[in-house]
Amino acid sequence: MKKPIVVIGIGELAGVFTQGFLRSGYPVYPITRGMDLEVECSQIPDPELVFIMVQESELHKLLAKIPEGWRSKLGLLQNELLPRDWQSHKIIKPTVTVVWFEKKKQQLLSNILYSPSFGPKAEIISQALQAVDIPAPILDNEEQLLYELLRKALYILTVNIAGLVDNCTVGDLWNKNQSLAKEIAGEVILVQEKMTGKQLPHERLVNGMVEGIKDCPDRHCLGRSAISRLKRILAYAQEANIKTPKLLEIYTRATA
Repeated sequence: MKKPIVVIGIGELAGVFTQGFLRSGYPVYPITRGMDLEVECSQIPDPELVFIMVQESELHKLLAKIPEGWRSKLGLLQNELLPRDWQSHKIIKPTVTVVWFEKKKQQLLSNILYSPSFGPKAEIISQALQAVDIPAPILDNEEQLLYELLRKALYILTVNIAGLVDNCTVGDLWNKNQSLAKEIAGEVILVQEKMTGKQLPHERLVNGMVEGIKDCPDRHCLGRSAISRLKRILAYAQEANIKTPKLLEIYTRATA
């Protein structure tokens, strides 16, 4: 029997990964909100992987509570995840997956592009996703991972925030209101540069975002977390003293 995989956060995405892990022969132990992590760690001291799949708003308080015995075995995924998120908790070399597929309640899985991984357990995650017919390449290095994280964050922030203006499809956004998408994306990348401490390839990131748009053009822009995402990016911008007039204008109108 293979060592178990611990899954923290039992939502729709977790269900997809769990199915893949089980098909790959791994026992899976779910951790729900009311469970004590230290107690569970004492019961499962040596798992193969501890995969965290909680909402963005819950990630940092959860990372602060991860037991020492699990810290070297973490798997992470988030739409807005960046290296500073795990580095701020002194977590070294987690396995990170950039998820492009969507799974909502009472809806079939919708796959966009591919969902790559990088880190010590990337092969396990790749095999699990491929077991449920999701393309899942393994990245070669941290530079590739950073690009994939940035372009997914750019995609989700741009289309969600644009959806607060016009909840069209992502295809219509790019085909009929490209100037709005580019203006939002430009301001998001400025904030991402500050968050990563790097000069980023603006054109390449926008082109990467467009690949996601064109791969699934009928997806609607607006998501349930759009306002929360906009609040977060504005908070980062204010923290870094970056001017984002378009994002601020959209927030003011959306909350009026």
